[in-house]
Amino acid sequence: MAKMTTLCYIEHDGKYLMLYRNKKENDINHGKWIGVGGHFEGTESPEECLVREVKEETGLTIFSYQFRGIITFVPKPGVVEYMCLYTADGYRGELIECDEGELKWVKKSAIEDLNLWEGDRLFMELLRDEVPFFSLKLEYDGDRLKGAALNGMKLAEEKKEKIKNWRLPWAK
Repeated sequence: MAKMTTLCYIEHDGKYLMLYRNKKENDINHGKWIGVGGHFEGTESPEECLVREVKEETGLTIFSYQFRGIITFVPKPGVVEYMCLYTADGYRGELIECDEGELKWVKKSAIEDLNLWEGDRLFMELLRDEVPFFSLKLEYDGDRLKGAALNGMKLAEEKKEKIKNWRLPWAK
């Protein structure tokens, strides 16, 4: 059965709030830097899930956010997670300690130096290039990205170079 989640990158002063996942056992994201978010509960809408998860993980209440895309994450054959991707630029409150890892404001220009999922590098580039809305499918074999499609157009094949060397069609 497919899972539904939200993922949010909160922006402030040219930085994103990033979460280094290092506290949960058997965590698929262990050792990776990601945005904040999580699984839908009950009959939540994407926005209700987003606001609740951001509050739970960060202590911040977001009030200005944009739905940027839908990510189809396939960690292994037969398993799928649909992630509603958001950015947020309006919030109130103070950061709290997160029970899932370490929260840190990271300059957008330094994000590429972090240990990210390979596919996250693709959507971070889409966010950086201010693509208004997109659908991105990411298929993995363990930690290795084996396929990607943007708005239905295949971007990656198993034998292509690492994702950091790829350029999207509109990139200069």
